[in-house]
Amino acid sequence: MKTIIYAGLGILALLAVGCASKPKVTGSGTSSSNNAIAEQSSSKTQQAASLNLQLGVDYMQIGNLQVAEQKLLKAQEENPRDPQVHSALALLYVRIGNDTKANAQYKEALRLAPSDPVVLNFYGVYLCGKGRTDEGVKYLTQAAQNQLYQTPWAAYTNAGLCLHDAKRIPESEQYFLRAVSIKPNFEQAVVQLGLVEIELQHPADAARLVREYLAIGQASADVLLVGWRAAQQLDDQEATARYAKRLQSEFPTSEQARAVGDAGHK
Repeated sequence: MKTIIYAGLGILALLAVGCASKPKVTGSGTSSSNNAIAEQSSSKTQQAASLNLQLGVDYMQIGNLQVAEQKLLKAQEENPRDPQVHSALALLYVRIGNDTKANAQYKEALRLAPSDPVVLNFYGVYLCGKGRTDEGVKYLTQAAQNQLYQTPWAAYTNAGLCLHDAKRIPESEQYFLRAVSIKPNFEQAVVQLGLVEIELQHPADAARLVREYLAIGQASADVLLVGWRAAQQLDDQEATARYAKRLQSEFPTSEQARAVGDAGHK
C-alpha cells in the first residue's frame, strides 16, 4: 500500500487563499477619520501579509525553502493572528526537518483556529507521520466531521492511511469506507480501500468496488491494478486478462503495466 497522505484540495493551494477586508468608515469627525486611517493601515498590512504568504507558498512549491521561510516569517510578522500563515510555516518546517518549530507552529495555528478543519487535517497528518496514531486520527476525524469542511473524504482517507501504517488494518478499512461512501469517485480512497479488501482476503468486495468506480470515474493504472489483483485472488481468468489488457493498452509505460506483464511471464 502507498504510504501517502492526501490533504484534500492541495496542502499548499489551500494556504494560498486569503484576502484583506475592506476598511469600514462610520461616523464623522476627527475620531472617525483617525479610525478610518487606522483601518486602512491595518488593511494594507493584512494585504502585505497575504502577498508574503502567497510568495512563501509559491517558493515552497518549487523547493526554494530558504526564500519561502523568509517570506512566511515576514507574513507572520505582519499578521501573527493568521492561522494559515502558521500552518504554512509548520509545513515548511516539516519539509526542513525541524520538528520542534513545526509542532510549535501547528499548535499556534490550532490556538488561533481550534475548529478550522483544514488546520485540524494538517495537524492530524503531521501527528500520524510522527507515529502518534490515536492523536492523529482524533484530529482527522474532527476535521472530517466539521460541516464546513469541503473535503471530508480526504480527512477520512488520511485517517485510514494513518491506521494502516500502524498495522491496524480492520480499523483502516472503516475509514476508507467512510470516504468512499461520501465520494464514490474519489480515486485515492477507492484504491486504498481496494488494497485493504485484498489484504483482508475480501477480493469480491475489492472487485465490486473497482467495477462501481469504473462506472462513474476515470480509469487509472492504480485502479486497474487493484481490479487485476482482485481478479487474480478470485481466480477469475477472464477479468484478470481484461484488466491486464486495459493496463497494457491505456497505460503502457506505467509501473503497474510492467508489473502485470512481468507476472504474466512467470
